[in-house]
Amino acid sequence: MRRLPQILCLSGHDPGGGAGIQADIEAIAAQGAHALSLITALTVQDSHNVRRRVAIEPALLAEQLDCLLADSPVRAIKLGLLGSAAQLPLIAATIRRCGVPVIADPVLAAGGGTALSDEAFRDQFRRELLPLITLLTPNAAEARLLSGETETLAAARRLQALGCAQLLVTGGDEPDAEVRNLWLDAQGQAQEFRWPRLPARFHGAGCTLAAAIAGRIALGESWQEAITRAQRYTHESLALAFAAGQGRLMAERLRPPRGGGA
Repeated sequence: MRRLPQILCLSGHDPGGGAGIQADIEAIAAQGAHALSLITALTVQDSHNVRRRVAIEPALLAEQLDCLLADSPVRAIKLGLLGSAAQLPLIAATIRRCGVPVIADPVLAAGGGTALSDEAFRDQFRRELLPLITLLTPNAAEARLLSGETETLAAARRLQALGCAQLLVTGGDEPDAEVRNLWLDAQGQAQEFRWPRLPARFHGAGCTLAAAIAGRIALGESWQEAITRAQRYTHESLALAFAAGQGRLMAERLRPPRGGGA
């Protein structure tokens, strides 16, 4: 019987399909893996911004997880937008239960600027989840917000000191001429990746990258290979982005991948 490696995804739902759980499903499928998808929050949003978020009750998530994990083995977990601080103990327990690599995209604010976290949530996230995360993929603004540091490498080192095994801090929304992504590996070694800056603003780039890394890890690749190939896949997906609305462009995640696919 044919089986695909499975990734447990806990993310919010974007009705426009540019980010969130739909981005996870598409990016993971493009790698040749399968997403098991639990929605942590419903949103009112478009290609411009998030207007409202409604968290899913932890009791419902717990029932979904018990049913799903009893039936389906997972090789990685991908976290995106989390609905509320009340969900964090359940997610931490799920990570311990599964014992697999965890790739987390800490969605703390929408691309359009709406805040999706407060300091109480971020403090609980740092205490309860950060030490359980294998790879955190914040953008530079999120890394600064979580760490309290202003410089990218210092922010990554601070978050690693708080218990996160590895970080990939992305620079897509920074003003640099190139996109500069900084990887701090489990030994504390830093590596910078540079990508040509594309002349557009994108919706769901962070979700796409983190999900693609989770897919590559579930396929058995090393962290170096998974992170490199997932970045290439994400860049190619953004280069083919399309307009679904009047705001940010959406990645074309489902074309046959060249640099990142199986």
